[in-house]
Amino acid sequence: MMTKSKVQPLLVNYKTLEEFKRFKEYGNQELAMLEDLEGNIVENDSESPFYGVYYGSALVARMSLYRVQSKYDKYFTPPQDYLELWKLEVLPDYRGQGYGKDLVDFAKSFELPIKTNPRINSHDFWEKMDFKKANYDVERDLGENPLIWLPSGVEERDV
Repeated sequence: MMTKSKVQPLLVNYKTLEEFKRFKEYGNQELAMLEDLEGNIVENDSESPFYGVYYGSALVARMSLYRVQSKYDKYFTPPQDYLELWKLEVLPDYRGQGYGKDLVDFAKSFELPIKTNPRINSHDFWEKMDFKKANYDVERDLGENPLIWLPSGVEERDV
């Protein structure tokens, strides 16, 4: 029986950034956070868009979650705020243990529609999480293949 792991907001601090270096998708977002810290723009321990799961003291899974305002919603009917989920990643030694599902369940708990752009070879995972392919819209999707999750009462907008 898998126990649910606790998903927590990750703080913008040097410890978190150090932990992020273990993830493959380490990139511009983290470097921007590092610059913010070094420029003292943010206090140590200010909030970031990242959420994670720890195993003991090690960060083993993470995602970033942004709330997009309804005026920018081109996916859902009625138009509404939705979540954009990025960088969902579980370290290789911890995959298949439910950490990714715990992160997605946490995102779903906001009861808002969710959009994500899946990484290569992750479609099976997203399917299990009840995400479906958005109807492709050339102008909107620009070569991305977004997947969406709909809470009850929300439908996909016609393209």
